[in-house]
Amino acid sequence: MATNKHALIRYKALDKCFRNHKMKYTFNDLLKEVNKALETYDSSTNGVGRATLYADIQFMESIEGWNIDLWKSKSGREVYYTYSDPQFSINNMPINGVEVNYLKDSLLLLSQFKGMPQFEWIEEVIPKLQQGIIQEKPNYILSFDANQYLKGIEWLGTLYNAIAYKKVMIITYQDFKSNEPYVLEIHPYYLKQYNNRWFLFGYNTSHERPIWNLALDRIVAMKESKIKYRPNKEIDWEEYFDDIIGVTKPENGKVEKIELLFAPISLQYVLTKPLHGSQKKIKEDENGLLVGLEVMVNIEFISLILSFGEKVKVIKPQFLKNEIHRKLHEAIIQYQDSL
Repeated sequence: MATNKHALIRYKALDKCFRNHKMKYTFNDLLKEVNKALETYDSSTNGVGRATLYADIQFMESIEGWNIDLWKSKSGREVYYTYSDPQFSINNMPINGVEVNYLKDSLLLLSQFKGMPQFEWIEEVIPKLQQGIIQEKPNYILSFDANQYLKGIEWLGTLYNAIAYKKVMIITYQDFKSNEPYVLEIHPYYLKQYNNRWFLFGYNTSHERPIWNLALDRIVAMKESKIKYRPNKEIDWEEYFDDIIGVTKPENGKVEKIELLFAPISLQYVLTKPLHGSQKKIKEDENGLLVGLEVMVNIEFISLILSFGEKVKVIKPQFLKNEIHRKLHEAIIQYQDSL
């Protein structure tokens, strides 16, 4: 029996029908109820047919399923389905093979988060769930781009709760340009990860700015403030990052129409992994791939272009072309004495 993502929804719907002795469900009635449950769970589903429903009932009756005792009463040409025992339900049964497999997959997924702030409960829950379920050594088939030893990640859980419960935070912070730490009062609004670093966005009380960006790895200390929280009413965070790559939005910045020419060797990489959602293919020939982007130019975008080295050339705008040329020239100077 296939155990796809909709299987348990179907089994639960059938169970609900079978234990309802006040109603009489024919096979067609059961099919309607199952498809109704599927549509509630996933509006895009096309439902299931008679063959799938028949196989579902057979599975529930099997030892591999729940070994249900189904009473099939006939009235004329119609056959009605109910549990022989009105008190029976698959919800009261020990977990079966299907549910064990679901739990195994879920445990393997959850274990990827061990050590991450805000997921400390996983450390306690997983061993309890594993007992009697997973006896063999886990075979991990999924990996996240996360580093549990990343500096500053210990603040993630605290800030997550501060946003969720609308708490103002007093943060001791030291950016890369400052010799000494300084104190900020922040109304936290949003957390974003970029390039394996976490950033906090919020309202800076002293500067009266609704968007203030702090890197978590530069936080020295923090504590909760008692002042009233100022809710975010101006910014849709999903839209805020639409026009940029990374987390830095230049003040008074504007979206630029950018053209980049990638060498043939990078063609498939750039096509299968676009630099930005606005990326469009302009042309492709023996010189390579010319793409257009509409983004704000920030430090992250410049770093991304530089990461391609000789495999990319800025065609326009001219100011960006000049900036990349300047940085590459400075990089060459670094090596002149050693060549």
